[in-house]
Amino acid sequence: MPSRPRLPRLPALTPPLDARRGYHQAEILNELRRLIMEGNLPPGTGMPLGELARSFGVSAIPVRESLQTLIGEGLVEHKPNLGYQVTLLTTRELRELYVVRERLESAALAAAVDRATAADHELARETHTLLEQAILTENALAYHRETRNFHLALVRPSGMARVVHMLEYAWNITEPVQPMVHASTADRIVLHADHSKQLAAFLARDAEALLLATDEHHLRLNGVVSRLPTDTGLFAEPDDVQDI
Repeated sequence: MPSRPRLPRLPALTPPLDARRGYHQAEILNELRRLIMEGNLPPGTGMPLGELARSFGVSAIPVRESLQTLIGEGLVEHKPNLGYQVTLLTTRELRELYVVRERLESAALAAAVDRATAADHELARETHTLLEQAILTENALAYHRETRNFHLALVRPSGMARVVHMLEYAWNITEPVQPMVHASTADRIVLHADHSKQLAAFLARDAEALLLATDEHHLRLNGVVSRLPTDTGLFAEPDDVQDI
């Protein structure tokens, strides 16, 4: 029987809103989601109920409820004899999720160009500047985080709330992999050049140029994803995938 994956040492948890009451179930859910999406709990990391409950100072019940919700979000899976662990995607599943992201993003961008306000333009500039800083300082974690913020800054003005929600949902499932953290510095520089083209078209309200730049970006991004390391435990082998 394979050994159960262990819970690594966790970073400092966000304190509960009410220190006397302790963590509410919703706070535990939000904290576990944050830890996973920020890469503190990599794919395949074990999430033992008892250890997590002790970390939050609660019984196993609110932790189990939180993990069940995260299973529904695709961030956690439950395997026989292994218990709960952060979802391990296959390389094929990751590529499929990127295809979904591409389609949803392109659909929202076409509408966002005309609906964007001056405040939306300013937010797009600010997130692009943060990306620039991450490139200059070679901060891979910041680049990964701000890439998501930049793309969402371009699509949220679309007014297509359900489409944007589906995009964020698909994006969340890929977050434990931290693709941009594992990409090379050269790849991040090339992808950021695409971001600059996207920003210029977005600010000019040129939907055709924005979609063209986005298509080129997606093509390059798929190449980067295809080169992610497959021998470091980052991905599951196809035969390891089970229903959850």
